[in-house]
Amino acid sequence: MRTLVLFALVGLGAQLVDGSLGMAYGVTSTTLLLVVGASPAAASATVHLAEIGTTLASGLSHWRFGNVDWKVVAKIGLPGAVGAFAGATFLSALDTSVAAPLMSAILLVLGLYVLLRFTFRGLNRQNLGRPMRKRFLGPLGLVAGFVDATGGGGWGPVGTPAILASGRMEPRKVIGSIDTSEFLIAVSASLGFLLSLGTQGIDAVWVAGLLIGGLVAAPIAAWLVRHVPPRLLGSAVGGIIVFTNTRSLFSASDVPDAVRWPVYAVVVAGWVAAVAWSWKQYRADTAAESVEAAQRLEAERREELVREASRHHEDGVRAGRPRDPRD
Repeated sequence: MRTLVLFALVGLGAQLVDGSLGMAYGVTSTTLLLVVGASPAAASATVHLAEIGTTLASGLSHWRFGNVDWKVVAKIGLPGAVGAFAGATFLSALDTSVAAPLMSAILLVLGLYVLLRFTFRGLNRQNLGRPMRKRFLGPLGLVAGFVDATGGGGWGPVGTPAILASGRMEPRKVIGSIDTSEFLIAVSASLGFLLSLGTQGIDAVWVAGLLIGGLVAAPIAAWLVRHVPPRLLGSAVGGIIVFTNTRSLFSASDVPDAVRWPVYAVVVAGWVAAVAWSWKQYRADTAAESVEAAQRLEAERREELVREASRHHEDGVRAGRPRDPRD
């Protein structure tokens, strides 16, 4: 029971992050499973089985809140399913001694990407509203699906920033579409793992815990995506992933304490600095948006006053004009 509750809390937190950022459910959950001793293939299989339920609930929730572009879901989701099946088959064939550090390295890179992406970059809005091209979404889905299955996560970290960077979709629709299409990736990866591994190493309690927590969090996250500052959340979660997988890689490589502790200190210091910077930038962006909104409101008021004065002038001219006998 304690294990079920623990994994439910992990699933809850991971889904809150994923539903708000469009990424990090798999990366966060898989990182924890590796820490508690699951093999890489079993960890990824466990997470993807739980994701079948959580992504379905998340997709429905995002759809109800109007956060889904179904054309994007189809264009990226189908190639992603192909990549996920290939990635699951590839990971299942690797020896555990090779797969464990490989997965930790992938997760470390993805965590670092999330950390840097949300700490230093804003959103490009120049192309907002322009259609997404299939020739862009297809290859992106294929690569993201493969990385997701082999790394135990990666669909969001690869797909979400790439679409956001295009500036063609609102952030909430990017997140909603990525979360919804992830259902196809979860089903395909799970099928690949089950065909390659059977149920070997998959703990039903772990799956149930992650699933229960994710189902509870899905509708909350779909609502929060409009309110939570993604920049701050992305920096916080990215730092956790970087620290945890740095630790896993050092443990697998038997790095001496004289090296690992200074590195840990640097990672933690960088993580704290990133969160502080994200908070500062979020406050600055919020203040700038408030100033811009106030300026727009003032300009609209001035325009309205000018129009009203013009109407009064025209009315006065008409009132003082001599009456035309033909009127």
